[in-house]
Amino acid sequence: MFKKGLIVVGILVIVGIVVGWKHIGAFFNGRTSTVNSKAIRIAVDNHKSMKEIAKTFKTAGIVDDVDAFLSLAEYKKLTNTKIGSGMYEIQPETNYRTLLNGLTLNSSGNGNAEIEISVTFNNCKTIHDLCVKVASCIMVDSTELENYITSPETLNKYGFTIEQIPALFMPNTYRMFYDTSKEAFLDRMAKEFKNYWTEDRMAKLKAIGLKSPSQAVTLASIVYGEQSKNASEWPIIARLYLNRLNTGMKLQSDPTFKFCWGDQLKGVQRLTYEHRNKDCPYNTYLYDGLPPGPISMPPTAVVEAVLNPDNNDYLYMCAQPNYDGLHNFAKNYADHAKYATEFQKWLASEIANN
Repeated sequence: MFKKGLIVVGILVIVGIVVGWKHIGAFFNGRTSTVNSKAIRIAVDNHKSMKEIAKTFKTAGIVDDVDAFLSLAEYKKLTNTKIGSGMYEIQPETNYRTLLNGLTLNSSGNGNAEIEISVTFNNCKTIHDLCVKVASCIMVDSTELENYITSPETLNKYGFTIEQIPALFMPNTYRMFYDTSKEAFLDRMAKEFKNYWTEDRMAKLKAIGLKSPSQAVTLASIVYGEQSKNASEWPIIARLYLNRLNTGMKLQSDPTFKFCWGDQLKGVQRLTYEHRNKDCPYNTYLYDGLPPGPISMPPTAVVEAVLNPDNNDYLYMCAQPNYDGLHNFAKNYADHAKYATEFQKWLASEIANN
């Protein structure tokens, strides 16, 4: 009986030693610090195993003792499913305990130390362009995002046609988490769109004779296609095209027929009637009124110019014979023809000299 008691005590002592060593090991592992000498941003994907995550930190020059990192994670019962996918900024000499605590998933579905990143998209012509830029910022696949945005279910949910959907996206820089899903991204864009189109802006929309925000963005995309350098001309050009719409004239905007050609007219300086005759619903030389949707995603400032246009009677515009990017405006075709002749002579001279 005495011997059995000694055995039990011995076992308890051994267990105590083992447990104690685990605690001691966890204590020292937790105090081990990262080796990065400056702050490093790193993306973490919780679909990967803890070993793969540890390897990512080692490759990035943050963790040098992978065994200590994994041992502490095991002690804390921290698996990849309990880690938040996202972007993290690891400060120099962060101890492993703080590092793992920061990765731990919280009740909001993010890692405790997860940071937001900037998502910027400008100068996009198509939904494809948008998706490529967004996918370079957050953890989404560009093809999956494009397919989601253009799916009939999504278009129906947000009330846009396939042609109008570019109007939903207002170029800007947005703060969001790196692991934002395609659904959450589109919900965010829809909220931004709704917040922008206030009662005041909707009243201005009706006052200039347009029926929907997508029409305003469509007109803004044409204005921006005509003038992307000098913002001072945006309200002037906006009113010119509104004048044409109100008088029943075709818009006859070069950027619209260029849109029909895709990238095929890049670098072409002299545009001909053959180019303008391409049958395409966006070609405002062939079809009346506005195109079915935007030809690009113009800056919000251009949309503002459309909603607050200049007060003029212009119906025509022609590039000035210089490299300033400005235009000569005219109320009648005779004056326009004179300006057009001056520009064509200048352009021919420039081409000949080069």
